[in-house]
Amino acid sequence: MRPLEGITVITLEHAIAAPFCTRQLADLGARVIKVERPNVGDFARKYDERVDGMSSHFVWTNRSKESLTLDVKADPAKDILHKLIMQADVLVQNLAPGAAARLGLSYEELSQINPKIIVCDISGYGDDHEHPGPYRNKKAYDLLIQSESGFLSITGTPDDYVKAGCSIADIAAGMYAYSNILAALLERSQTGKGKRIDVSMLESMTEWMGYPLYYTLRGDTPPPRTGSAHATIYPYGPFPAQDGQVMLGIQNEREWQAFCQIVLEQPETANQPEFINNTLRVKNREVLKQIIIECFGQLTRDQVIERLEKAKIANASVNEMQDVWHHPQLQARHRWTEVETPIGKVPTLKPVGLTDDQDFIIKAVPDLGENSADILTELNYSQDEIDLLKQQHVI
Repeated sequence: MRPLEGITVITLEHAIAAPFCTRQLADLGARVIKVERPNVGDFARKYDERVDGMSSHFVWTNRSKESLTLDVKADPAKDILHKLIMQADVLVQNLAPGAAARLGLSYEELSQINPKIIVCDISGYGDDHEHPGPYRNKKAYDLLIQSESGFLSITGTPDDYVKAGCSIADIAAGMYAYSNILAALLERSQTGKGKRIDVSMLESMTEWMGYPLYYTLRGDTPPPRTGSAHATIYPYGPFPAQDGQVMLGIQNEREWQAFCQIVLEQPETANQPEFINNTLRVKNREVLKQIIIECFGQLTRDQVIERLEKAKIANASVNEMQDVWHHPQLQARHRWTEVETPIGKVPTLKPVGLTDDQDFIIKAVPDLGENSADILTELNYSQDEIDLLKQQHVI
């Protein structure tokens, strides 16, 4: 059986953080019922139309779920939600702070009717009632949390801050929600009781900022912004060859000696006084950079990589998106499969870490409200009652 087979997750989610979390749970076999606003749905459905008319964000984070449209503020919806919660193992939500509690969906209230329920609240700054903090009610989007957590301050060039190209604050929060839910399920198997999980995007990103935080612990200067090069190790970053960029990283003095002898074919460079250790190489990076560029400029990317492999120096191609779709390693490991969507099949990556198809499941990305009638039928609503709920725009 799949690890989470038999687990039911109800989610009131939008954007990326919560949907990314619950998609991981769905991958492991959990039944995930996504509650969406009638006629509108998760607003990430409309972020773009790049996947044959569907949103790239939505296709990425919503496979293997069921979509139930529900106006959660309507009185009939409360009864539906409570019936769902009674049968559920986990509730995940990333509504505005306090919104779930106003709907009667706080852990304190839900645990009265289902003591085994695990409630995971995801927010920008934490949704703590005892210690709310001054930022509790601030709006929080991925870029704003990248900024608040200090990530932008160390990312970019000396002249400009540069955000990460994907939603790393959302992803961080989603993954901490996912891992905490798995831990809570293990804990419940011992205690028989659920619990509340309070995941903050700010705290998730602050955890990821551990190295630069400790680097500045005693008031020292932060790592400088050095573009795609490493701030405190050199040479470590991209360098141009004749036909493309090559990424490489020197980690120790043995590698530095091999780099000069085999890659640059300039063994004398290794022992020049200005390059004899990493601290001096970082200090004199501009001089060293010109030496490397002059050498690589006479070689193709493949020739540079061949030399780096011979010298056992870590390296990578600087790939564009189409390169990743066709990456030879992903192809060789059969990491791509297909997922059904309302507009047909599209490629999708198999769950990370799992190789046996029996360990995970990949079902369709749902259309808005696709499963509403079936779910309500399971809750013993008659067809007439379902039709009435549609007429009243409750579903």
